[in-house]
Amino acid sequence: MIRDINLAPQGQLKIDWVDQHMPILNQVKRDFAQRKPLAGKRAIICLHLEAKTAYLALTVKAAGAEVAVCGSNPLSTQDDVVAALVKNGVTAYAWHGATDEEYKMHLNKALDFQPDILIDDGGDLVATLHAERLEQAKGIIGGAEETTTGILRLKALAREGKLTFPMMAVNDAQMKYLFDNRYGTGQSVWDGILRTTNLTVCGKVVVVAGYGWCGKGVAARAKGLNARVVVTEIDPIKANEALMDGFEVMPMVEAAKLGDIFVTVTGNRDIIRREHLEVIKDKAILSNAGHFDVEVNKEDLRAMATSVRTARKNIEEYAFPDGRKVYLLGEGRLVNLACADGHPAEVMDLTFALQALSLDYLVANRDKMEPGVFSVPDSIDRKVAEYRLKALGVSLDELTEKQAKYLASWAE
Repeated sequence: MIRDINLAPQGQLKIDWVDQHMPILNQVKRDFAQRKPLAGKRAIICLHLEAKTAYLALTVKAAGAEVAVCGSNPLSTQDDVVAALVKNGVTAYAWHGATDEEYKMHLNKALDFQPDILIDDGGDLVATLHAERLEQAKGIIGGAEETTTGILRLKALAREGKLTFPMMAVNDAQMKYLFDNRYGTGQSVWDGILRTTNLTVCGKVVVVAGYGWCGKGVAARAKGLNARVVVTEIDPIKANEALMDGFEVMPMVEAAKLGDIFVTVTGNRDIIRREHLEVIKDKAILSNAGHFDVEVNKEDLRAMATSVRTARKNIEEYAFPDGRKVYLLGEGRLVNLACADGHPAEVMDLTFALQALSLDYLVANRDKMEPGVFSVPDSIDRKVAEYRLKALGVSLDELTEKQAKYLASWAE
């Protein structure tokens, strides 16, 4: 179920490009092609369907699995890339701009593929299994989750005793959150905002809601673009960290009066809502980098606006009765994927290597693992780190025998 198979050649060019810039996944793919650790298994990949995800799907296919893909966000699917995947023997259920009904249909069609293993992004695939297809869920070997939001949902399922198979919390691996969340989100968010608005950032007030690893990256890149940065937080420890990193910290209701560009990156809902919109600065630009389109309350925006129009591709203009206007980017969905191409290939190389190796681990240890949320083993985290250093030609020191003995001893 795709838009147009004739788009495959231009999608293949995109895949070929990332192939040249994902050396870690290349190494994993070569290893998989020799060992075929997923032979006889069926895998679903529910992610943002662009070129880097496509190369992950082809890596899983090289491991011997039959692979199907569906989108984890209606606006991040690239129809040419999906067509190229189909030409490469991957089953696909996705097209750009799917309605909510079509999006859910694609999830269920992918589950009709009868997977043994899965990769999820945000938890929609796993949630659908447990809410609507519980008998099928009981037959899943396991899966891996990409995002903070998805892991929160998985842990809620596990707390209620309802999670029926093991899931690897890929987002919690160091080689994921230290690089993908911080540097990947930091760069790609601003790529999306700048491409879409064609405006300057320097000298403007940027409000970053949330100072987790993603928020840290967004704030750091804004600072690098010479913006004045304000952080909003609910966590006193993270707020102190933002202060010591040189940023102002205040409640959103105060930041709303000052901000020119807003980026929500909390994983929670209603971060910008009516009380903030009532005082928000004229011509403020609203964008979201959290997984779901609930961080900017679109119902409040529509209720308050006297008119709504498309001001520019991927920009909706909301006019308020007092003459103020605000601009929402990418329908409030992930701005880096709705308005750009997502994280750089070199960053996703780390995350997708973790994903592929986690599937290998799950299948190899399927008889030993109970339902639950599991950390990626340190050995996999370190293997990905070592692969990257090797690809860059970087060498490390090693402990001498005397140093190792010193560290292991309690005596001087």
